[in-house]
Amino acid sequence: MKRNTYNYLKDWKNSKNRKPLVIRGARQVGKTWIVKEFGRLEFENIIEINFDKHQGIAELFLSVDVNTILRSLELELNVDIHIGKTLLFLDEIQSAPEILSRLRYFYEDIPDLHVIAAGSLLEFLLEDHSFSMPVGRIEYLFMGPMRFEEFLLALGENKLVDYLAQYRFEETIPESIHQKLLNYVKSFFIVGGMPGVVNVFKDQGNYREALREQQSILQTYVEDFNKYRKRVKVGRLDKVFRRIPSLVGQKLKYVNIDRNEKTVALAHAIHLLELARVIYCVKHTAGNGLPLEAEANDRNYKPIFLDIGLMQSALNLRYADVLQSKELIAINSGSLAEQFVGQHLLFDFEYYEKPSLYYWSREEKSSTAEIDYLITHKGQIVPVEVKAGKTGTLRSLHLFVSSKKVNLAIKYSSIRPLCDHLHTIASSHPQPFTLLSIPFYLIDQTKRLLTEVR
Repeated sequence: MKRNTYNYLKDWKNSKNRKPLVIRGARQVGKTWIVKEFGRLEFENIIEINFDKHQGIAELFLSVDVNTILRSLELELNVDIHIGKTLLFLDEIQSAPEILSRLRYFYEDIPDLHVIAAGSLLEFLLEDHSFSMPVGRIEYLFMGPMRFEEFLLALGENKLVDYLAQYRFEETIPESIHQKLLNYVKSFFIVGGMPGVVNVFKDQGNYREALREQQSILQTYVEDFNKYRKRVKVGRLDKVFRRIPSLVGQKLKYVNIDRNEKTVALAHAIHLLELARVIYCVKHTAGNGLPLEAEANDRNYKPIFLDIGLMQSALNLRYADVLQSKELIAINSGSLAEQFVGQHLLFDFEYYEKPSLYYWSREEKSSTAEIDYLITHKGQIVPVEVKAGKTGTLRSLHLFVSSKKVNLAIKYSSIRPLCDHLHTIASSHPQPFTLLSIPFYLIDQTKRLLTEVR
């Protein structure tokens, strides 16, 4: 199963300034698999240490002398470790988080040794740790679910992926190809990007079995919460976790989760779920300039779920309804389409950048407006709308373009791609701007298309 992350790992391996790499991401997004595959193909051997399965082995890392640690590992595991040719993989490191502090010695004393650590709920643990993190001596890779084009590759549609990678706005996509790609988008709406679910669907071609795997993953997350019942109220965490999928795309109001719970308690539960990387908060920003984070409001946000497949499974949507839908935007009042776009934009940055996403809204009497997402491209703010139809009113988009003086905007929908040169209609002085209508299936080509249009 091909993941784009693999190319980043190859660059990391060959970097002159390489540091021990810590892969961060939710459980079951494919962290362990990609590292094993990378180790198998790019190294003479891979030494995998799973701290969940071999908890006693953590004591071998207590020494500050890295050579002593390596000799102990060779004796304990009956393996040879060759500097530069062996990949040392520390998996499920959340079961021995203090070892993260030891990674500084690997970087300082044996920088030519390739070391990767991975684990789930790392942020959950690191928020309350007693050891010193080796700042500046490790680097991070943030990993999410599979993207749409990775999904196509898993299903053997290599030619479609090549076609999308070479598409230009001047071309016309044949109707039959357009419909074929939209049907795959519908399948992605159901299956999502969790590798285990995609594997089941690829092997069996059965949505029912994919849904069964999704329910298993959702239950795994709930069981993870139980491990930390001394720190959190598991019942509250579980309640919020199950409620968030129905609130995707909406400004979060705590009363919509549980009107009987205190705001502070619910906010804490959401914070913990965000640390676990099973939900993300799309924060409101004024959008006046860069960086968007500078004007972000931590108390005003919209939630999105980790994965669209898990989301629709949690909502108990009928997959037949998704497959038969004539308009993807209409499914569950548009929340699935907004989730699809959001989870792709969230991880459409460099892998070492912490995922973040923003939106904009104006709330005035009789004059509300909202932009689904704001992204940046080459130093410019780009408003993003998820809309049905060829044009729609796009009133909020015109208002934002006019007030913020941007000249490029995106609309994701089910229609074929189109590059329109328009003028705003929301002011007395119409402003020219370019609107890229990008079909859902081209979402992984967004950066390239933006660059070519500019």
